[in-house]
Amino acid sequence: MKKKLLLSLLLLISLMVSSQRMDKDKIDIIASVESHKEPLIKISDSIWALAETAFNETGSSKILADYAEKNGLKVTRGVADIPTAFTATYGSGKPVISILGEFDALPGISQKASPVKEPYEEGAAGHGCGHNMFGTASLGAAIAIKELMEAGKIKGTVKFLGTPAEEKYFAKVWMVKAGLWDDVDVNVSWHPSAGIEADVQSGLSLIDFIVEFYGQTAHASADPWNGRSASDALELYTTGINYYREHILPTSRIHYHIQDGGQVVNVVPDYAKLWVRVRDPKRSKMLPTYERVKEMAEGAAIMANVDYKISLVSGIYETLVNRSGGEIMQKNLELLGPISYTAEETAFGKAIQKATGKPEVGMDSKIYPLKETEENPGGGSTDVGDVSWNVPNINLGVTVAPKDTPWHSWAVVACGGMSIGHKGMVYAAKAMGMTMLDLFENPKLVEKVKEEYKTRKGDEVYEPMIDGPAPINGD
Repeated sequence: MKKKLLLSLLLLISLMVSSQRMDKDKIDIIASVESHKEPLIKISDSIWALAETAFNETGSSKILADYAEKNGLKVTRGVADIPTAFTATYGSGKPVISILGEFDALPGISQKASPVKEPYEEGAAGHGCGHNMFGTASLGAAIAIKELMEAGKIKGTVKFLGTPAEEKYFAKVWMVKAGLWDDVDVNVSWHPSAGIEADVQSGLSLIDFIVEFYGQTAHASADPWNGRSASDALELYTTGINYYREHILPTSRIHYHIQDGGQVVNVVPDYAKLWVRVRDPKRSKMLPTYERVKEMAEGAAIMANVDYKISLVSGIYETLVNRSGGEIMQKNLELLGPISYTAEETAFGKAIQKATGKPEVGMDSKIYPLKETEENPGGGSTDVGDVSWNVPNINLGVTVAPKDTPWHSWAVVACGGMSIGHKGMVYAAKAMGMTMLDLFENPKLVEKVKEEYKTRKGDEVYEPMIDGPAPINGD
């Protein structure tokens, strides 16, 4: 206990000396995160080991919700009719500042906390996007804010949202539709990354749908003329998609995954199924491509003389950028300064880079300046976009893996289960807590962020791209 108190005192003295601009409340935020650091690391490591995929995050959700409840937040489980989604709130009145927490893993990339490819459990899932750290850091920030409210230093409401199934299905869309951000003034989020920056870039909108073809079985040799092959339709369809790629916008993307192409070689298959995804930086440009790709399914069915069915899974918006919020976050990153790494952590990072064929430069610890917002950014997609079209969103990226590490890979899983990931997670909790504090203490900042949101959104009417309840059973 004495050692812990001494460390806290040394931390406070160090922060006061290193930055005269750091006010007492921000020092309290940092001290709060530090005081919870060990349990937060334990939570992150537990979620890392569980590695539960979309809508199966029962244990991960419970760990986070239980710790929120233990620390005095009011927890509501199973929100939006999704068993693994929850909210954890504290305080009353305005402003209401929310913070997002993801915790789902990716299938098939299980990995030990080792710089060489070595599955933790052969064939199992792994946190190749760092969501074990995502939800944990956000909860750490929410608890830090709660403790300042409890001490009477700030007023308002903090709202942590446990958001499952980001990698597949995009649960936030159903949560938005359920009104979980209706009372929120500003939302704060982050994502594990290979660098530290206030993120003012958008992402790609997308839409997911299932195409099924229904034919007639027959013996593939004795009487194939009596068969109508669903797999023929599937192959004609994917061929059409691949020829169409030349004629879509350079910013657009089409992906597909064949889920069922027939079972045995000597039967004309009467059923085939594939998952199709269309993306573009702008939803308005993505939708015409989506409509064309759907028409191609009909054409393939006609050519193969089979029936077909298209089922919408879900779709998400591109992220609506908020530079005013990014400027607030940027100032806090500069107050915190870069992350320091030990010689062992640097060696681990270089070993990861060597194993993945990247230059062995180690960890990227610098604070990047606020970038100019790009009109057509590359990269991935996130259902944070749907949140950002309903409430102003401030986003952050923090280093949890070495520079140039392939994302959604075993390499990120490895870093997320050891001290490199732990340091990034704790740093993110501090940066988000400090940014939320700014919003609670300065109503003018809240208004500035909201005004930019209104201007950027314009007269666009948000329409959730879902049909029916969330597919919590993977249907």
